[in-house]
Amino acid sequence: MPRVAYYPGSFDPVTSGHVDVAARACRLADRLVIAIGTHPGKAPMFSVEERRAMLEETCGPLAADAGAELRVETFDGLAVSAAVAAGASLLIRGVRDGSDLDYEMQLAGMNGQLAPALQTVLLPASPAVRPISATLVRQIASMGGDASAFVPAPVARRLAERFAR
Repeated sequence: MPRVAYYPGSFDPVTSGHVDVAARACRLADRLVIAIGTHPGKAPMFSVEERRAMLEETCGPLAADAGAELRVETFDGLAVSAAVAAGASLLIRGVRDGSDLDYEMQLAGMNGQLAPALQTVLLPASPAVRPISATLVRQIASMGGDASAFVPAPVARRLAERFAR
């Protein structure tokens, strides 16, 4: 039976931090499901289809190199419920700093009550990507800045096209 890891997030846009976590998650599982959360109350910068394409383009080769299968899907409820429905045994969460750790520890405890068979795995961000957040990338790009140091090249191209002045 394949080991399935479930990595949920908004991925709006996909950052080098997301790719870092996904690459390491691929080494823990036979299949990595990257799950794009959709929330009707939020207006994302990129559509679900655009985010899916960015994830497949940037994470697909990493998964192949690690010998893992990659699936990109969406979910609109609780991530823990979607992970169980996907057959996951691992719930992947990236941690950048102490404030992330505090939040993720609370979330892991709650998720453990909701789905005891699902193990939360906290992956610390590599030092080079630790300060990167999708929120800051969106702010930099929307204000005409160059966010290419914080995102994979295909994402940088999409950001440049989106905010061409």
